[in-house]
Amino acid sequence: MDIIETIKDQIAKNTVLLYMKGAPNAPQCGFSAKASQALMACGEKFAYVDILQNPEIRANLPKYANWPTFPQLWVAGELVGGSDIIVEMHTDGSLQKLVKDAVEKNATA
Repeated sequence: MDIIETIKDQIAKNTVLLYMKGAPNAPQCGFSAKASQALMACGEKFAYVDILQNPEIRANLPKYANWPTFPQLWVAGELVGGSDIIVEMHTDGSLQKLVKDAVEKNATA
């Protein structure tokens, strides 16, 4: 499976997926830390991929997503955005609704 197929597969199989530097409990950059904290505050389980451990994903995801930076949050197969967008959505309450709705919809599918 080539790397783009791997990325598509990860996005398809995980309702909420965060591509980040490090892990949610041990982020390796401030932007990933803010994004994972906002996502954890939503109270739903989510998957993550440490791009530092996956250099092919790190190199190819920005081209696939047409989004140059990390972290990247994907919900229900759609790119939500990076750290600033994630934090802004958390602050206004829309992140929790988006994540909860996607998880609930997936659970009933």
